[in-house]
Amino acid sequence: MSDPFLKLIECPRDGMQGLHHFIPTDLKINYINHLLKCGFDTLDMGSFVSPKIIPQLSDTSEVLKGIEIDSATKLLTIVANRQGAKTAIEYDSINYLGYPFSISETFQQRNINKSIDASMVLLDELYNIVVPVGKEVVLYLSMGFGNPYGDPWSEELVLEWVDALNTNFEPSIIAISDTIACATPIQVERLFKSLNDSFPDIEFGAHLHVLPDNVEALSSAAFRGGCKRFDSVIKGFGGCPMAKDDLTGNMPTELLLDWMNNNNLSHGIDKTAFNRALNLSHDVFKSNR
Repeated sequence: MSDPFLKLIECPRDGMQGLHHFIPTDLKINYINHLLKCGFDTLDMGSFVSPKIIPQLSDTSEVLKGIEIDSATKLLTIVANRQGAKTAIEYDSINYLGYPFSISETFQQRNINKSIDASMVLLDELYNIVVPVGKEVVLYLSMGFGNPYGDPWSEELVLEWVDALNTNFEPSIIAISDTIACATPIQVERLFKSLNDSFPDIEFGAHLHVLPDNVEALSSAAFRGGCKRFDSVIKGFGGCPMAKDDLTGNMPTELLLDWMNNNNLSHGIDKTAFNRALNLSHDVFKSNR
């Protein structure tokens, strides 16, 4: 029996979006081109949202026009409204449109200025825009392991929301997001097992914010729960501004790869190409160190 093949989703968008200095567009293009040579399943590379909200990604259109699509890696951009979706589908190179759907009412309002009920209505519109042109929606279930606001959370509530989303939209991919790095390995393994057992037709991904010392424990827990899709960012840049620990950030890709290699898990990443991208990342994120 061959080793399981895991999908890696590199998320430079998540790493870049909170930076105060503007990364030059040509540097972004160069970086994305390097990442495209690594063998990632998907690159979460930009977003079509208001430039007033995320000015760092206001040049996503220019970046898309400048990158060289010469690999099997798929592209994903984040959208938060109908106009963003309509803009995104104009690009043949974009495969996925990501939508952040939080099961925390407070965070959904803070993140995209919509209630959960309004987001369900918007999702219906997004699917009607995206599906007819052959693209897919990737749902990010934000605050998937708890929230800092006192909003209701339980494993049963997560399952209920996934069931509602599945009933209404039949999503192919849902990434469970630990937005504030509060998940424990036991919780991660149990939730992914419950989700995979209950919804075998959905591909569940792990979008985990971590501390440097719990990468292996959380990755192993997600894998034991049946997760084979992992989001990460080189050097772990980015993360949630609500996180209380300054060391909390995105899952570092290089540490995730170390865990996979140590456990003989196949991932398809070209080591030489990855090291080149890793070296370039220092120029991209230098003001965030």
